[in-house]
Amino acid sequence: MKWEGNRESDNVEDRRDDGGGGGGFGGGGLLGGRSIGIGTIVVALLGGWVFGINPLTILSLLSGGSPPAQVQQQQGPAHRPPADDRMAKFVSTVLADTEDVWKDIFAKAGGTYKDPRLVLFRGATQTACGQGQSAMGPFYCPADQKVYIDLGFYETLTKQLGAPGEFAQAYVIAHEVGHHVQNLLGISAKVDQMRGRVSKVEYNALSVKLELQADCFAGVWAYHANNARHILEGGDIASAMNAAAKIGDDALQRSSGGAVVPESFTHGTSAQRQRWFNTGITTGSVKACDTFSARNL
Repeated sequence: MKWEGNRESDNVEDRRDDGGGGGGFGGGGLLGGRSIGIGTIVVALLGGWVFGINPLTILSLLSGGSPPAQVQQQQGPAHRPPADDRMAKFVSTVLADTEDVWKDIFAKAGGTYKDPRLVLFRGATQTACGQGQSAMGPFYCPADQKVYIDLGFYETLTKQLGAPGEFAQAYVIAHEVGHHVQNLLGISAKVDQMRGRVSKVEYNALSVKLELQADCFAGVWAYHANNARHILEGGDIASAMNAAAKIGDDALQRSSGGAVVPESFTHGTSAQRQRWFNTGITTGSVKACDTFSARNL
């Protein structure tokens, strides 16, 4: 992946030398949980409770409408990562690239994109959604509009899950930014309104659609970033597709030694995650990411 020398984001906050806090958690992640607003939800790996509505209704933004008002968080200057930290530089560059792409997409639709902040941490950290922990994997908190990642996850992705490669790592960030896009478009608010109104099995099925949409949005980012800056090299797409396969619910359940239970899926199968990322990266279309209306995921 070609990224060195590109712009770095000013929205990266380094908390790796800070201590973590206590409390519960409700947020959106690559492996467990997702963005469902400010609520008291216990999130575990492969868990989560969500409901969604047809994104084509919400995506009126992309026809010139305006996004719903967001809760504004008080934020001071970010504690920047060290300049010689290559991995932090990579993350900062990928985040900047997502900013450029989504600002352009929103602007062309007559809307305004609000940048998220990305927080680097170790072990645990306090968020507006409660305490976040490394074991959750990367996650997004809609209450403070921040993406949280312990960079040790990339070692897990490479060595334990068998998904190496810088573009695979970029896909992880782009997926979480996809949850931020869902939040800005009002999808997360609609999701939160419906909690408790449907069964757990229905929650899980709709959770899959929400997560697959975030995968598709990650692909949309990659499509536009490559068109504008030619970031992709040989093998990059295969690397991201491999990562998507390794974090499918069926693959994770098999790797944990347990039975594969489709009713418990919250993020989608390996094949589904690959399909929707591929939809985004081949079309570059937000409207093509309508997982909620798709007959077959």
